[in-house]
Amino acid sequence: MESAQAAERAAEAADEPEKADRWSDPRLPWHGKARAVDILCWTAIVLSGVYYWASLPLRLSLIGTHPVAAELLNGSTESIISAAAFARTGDGTLAVVLLAAIPGLVKFDVLYWWAGRLWGERFIRALPGSRRASKHMARVQRFGPKFTWPAVVISFFLPIPRVIICVIVGWAGMRLVTFLVLDVIGALLWAGLLGGLGYALGHRAVVAAKVVSHYSLWFTIGIVVLTVFFALRSQRQSGEPPAAPATPAAPATPGAPATPAAPAEQDGD
Repeated sequence: MESAQAAERAAEAADEPEKADRWSDPRLPWHGKARAVDILCWTAIVLSGVYYWASLPLRLSLIGTHPVAAELLNGSTESIISAAAFARTGDGTLAVVLLAAIPGLVKFDVLYWWAGRLWGERFIRALPGSRRASKHMARVQRFGPKFTWPAVVISFFLPIPRVIICVIVGWAGMRLVTFLVLDVIGALLWAGLLGGLGYALGHRAVVAAKVVSHYSLWFTIGIVVLTVFFALRSQRQSGEPPAAPATPAAPATPGAPATPAAPAEQDGD
């Protein structure tokens, strides 16, 4: 009986890693079985992507008719420039342009800050364009607020996806209130730069915005087609099998194909 019970316990212990592995998926940012908070955050991030694509046609059509509404909807670069240009021609004020840009620019940033708090480096490495940033994670921890505070403010000006910065500072332990204040400051600086550009362009930017609104359907179709094309190409490239290792070859002359090395002749002496 004792030997049978011992064998049963050993079998149960062997099954435990299999049950744990069943919940572990490298494509997901959490370890093991998902908690309610993991599902909530992940669902919110997915819905933010759905919102982007669902609002794209409206965003383009509003640029030349109601640019301030386009700012509130998405906070896009073209909407801020257009709204400031309309203000230059007497339709609105720059103060309204700057204030309307804030919610459009920062509306989903807190989700990625939250994701950084929940999942940390695992989620950072999964983000597109974060390979270079993930190499400096130790430096982020070492410098702390000296790095994270300025990074949030200037994140609008950096040539990398802003969500990477939001995730990193969440992982580094930045408080939510601090993050929101710095994020709004950065949004105001960015909106001020774009607003100044639009105000300087004036009537010319208004004319361009109206053209975009008039052909918004075609612009939307073009953006969707290009996005799908590049996504499929990236997926096809990532799915290609690795190349077979090259066979040893003798040095070839420039422009001539390499040939396998011939066996060395033995000396007849």
